[in-house]
Amino acid sequence: MRRRVAIPALIALLAIGWATTSKAERVIDDGLEVTFNANFAPHVLPRDRPAPVKVEIHGRVATTDGSHPPPLRWLEVTLNRNGHLFNKGLPVCSAPLLQSTSTETALERCRPAQVGQGVFRAEVLLGRKIPVSGRILAFNTRYRKRPGLLLHFFAGAPVRFTLVVPLTIGYRDEGEFGTVLRAKVPKLGGDLGSVTQIDLTIGRQYTFAGKRRSYISAACATPPGLQVAVFPFARGSFRFEAHREIRETLLRTCQVR
Repeated sequence: MRRRVAIPALIALLAIGWATTSKAERVIDDGLEVTFNANFAPHVLPRDRPAPVKVEIHGRVATTDGSHPPPLRWLEVTLNRNGHLFNKGLPVCSAPLLQSTSTETALERCRPAQVGQGVFRAEVLLGRKIPVSGRILAFNTRYRKRPGLLLHFFAGAPVRFTLVVPLTIGYRDEGEFGTVLRAKVPKLGGDLGSVTQIDLTIGRQYTFAGKRRSYISAACATPPGLQVAVFPFARGSFRFEAHREIRETLLRTCQVR
């Protein structure tokens, strides 16, 4: 009996140690350095039913020689199938409402549809590299008759611009990853700018049909006898101008409550 108890406990301890050292993933390819990190909170979740969570996404792009990084053209982020996205009953925002708007105007027009927020950094080439920073807002939408997200980027100084990036949300029936977010990234600043860092948190609770709902929820689907699980949480695929596709997979842990 002691041995049966000790083995699951040992596996759980190893799982915690492995995951805590597996944070951001960094890939260097042909002088391009891409860092991708994603996490969720809380980590303590029910085993057999989903509970509300928030997802945090961090991305950074740089070059090994310090030159201006190429613009991101296409991205895909997939999330483990034990996470669920629910947007029924949420208001939607459309891209035309956000074009050429500041953060304040975007919120005035679409605040009921907001599901996330964050910050970003960018570089714009205007004879020299000009660093720019600003805010990101995420809104629930429908894009090409499918569920989606609208990411609204706005910087006010020293270069003022608005970038609206629509993401489609799809689902896979098989494999470890169930929810798929895809986007073709529009040109920034007449193709003179590149987003170099993103820090974005997505998650919201709201009331629909008399019940509390969560935009994102998850369970910790561990086998019987284990309280901690290590699992592939997210996979990012990124394609840059004149570069091949870069892929990164992140491992995370959850604990049964």
